Amino acid sequence: MPKCAGSCRVFRAVSCKYFFLMVAVLLVSLSLPVGGCGPSAADLEAVDYAPLARCNWQVATPREEGLDPQAVAIMYYNAEQLETIYSVLVVKNGKLVAEKYFNRGSIDELSRRASVTKSYTSAITGIALDLGYLESVEQKMLDFFPDIAPKITDPRKEQITIRQMLQMCAGYPWEETDPALWEVIWSGEYLSAIADIPLTADPGTTFQYSNLTAHWLGIIVARAVDMDLLSFGREYLFSPLGVEPGEGWNRDLDGYYIGGGDILFTARDMAKFGLLYLDGGNYKGRQIVPHDWVRDSLQTYSDKTFGNIGRFRKMGYGYMWWSATAGKHAVNFAWGHGGNLIVLLDDLNMVVVVTADPFYGKEEHFDSWKYEKANMELVADFISSLPAD
Repeated sequence: MPKCAGSCRVFRAVSCKYFFLMVAVLLVSLSLPVGGCGPSAADLEAVDYAPLARCNWQVATPREEGLDPQAVAIMYYNAEQLETIYSVLVVKNGKLVAEKYFNRGSIDELSRRASVTKSYTSAITGIALDLGYLESVEQKMLDFFPDIAPKITDPRKEQITIRQMLQMCAGYPWEETDPALWEVIWSGEYLSAIADIPLTADPGTTFQYSNLTAHWLGIIVARAVDMDLLSFGREYLFSPLGVEPGEGWNRDLDGYYIGGGDILFTARDMAKFGLLYLDGGNYKGRQIVPHDWVRDSLQTYSDKTFGNIGRFRKMGYGYMWWSATAGKHAVNFAWGHGGNLIVLLDDLNMVVVVTADPFYGKEEHFDSWKYEKANMELVADFISSLPAD
């Protein structure tokens, strides 16, 4: 027998003893909140996310609609910890199953929903096309700007189409990449920028998120229908949905409503818009946005758009709607600065809405991305926790 055999037996016996002790400790630790500071069962039981009493929504409980109440409670518990979030709403199978307001938020709260506006502008464009005010998404941008066309020196701009504008691949740069371009955003002088701002990519080749491109699309619609964007939207989209934008939707110096941002809606109004797109453009039996337009808008035309945001992965872009995956789910969403969101989950027949501080005019004073990212990760974590239907 080797000299170490006896000591090895003792070592193995002691090792086994400590192994089982460590397993026992691990099992106990797994039953406790991570770090000792997460929500306990009692914490989650105390979370109240019952929809508020208003007659304009059919309500239910998450359990009644096949949604795990604990997963919902965890999301709302975590939302309570966020400083700039205003509301979180969950609509499942057409019913409002969860709703809560935070910080300065309320059921009637209206603030700027930032670039969520772009998804509304996309919807209005589809309606204008369906009604014959626009002929095709292949129409050229400059066809609608005869006042600007003579000033164009880059022939590539003559080839930019409405489709490319919708897909954010018209060739204009993202304004936040250059302080001079960001100054243009705040100037309100947008028509001359069509000629003045140089392209940084050939049209149709590269995704480049551009607020001005979205605004110019709004001007195209306004000129095509011979109505301002608010009036046309009110007649064909907002009123049929039973919603009304709040006062304060900004205009540029030429009087055009900002097609790329600043529209004001309540969280419940946003949920109606999400439900409209989830149901293929149909709302309460009325086809408001053409079904084919909704389908085309929610495709992914560019898949190299943005890095991962927490559990939002494979970020893509359609017709002014974002796409991503979260866990086992594919999602589409309207996304505005600060973490304002309308998230569609087709496989679960569900809409999640987040409203938040848009940090309007405050970017230089705050690390706004930190807060925006936290609001988005809240939703991504919730969706990722849900099993596939």
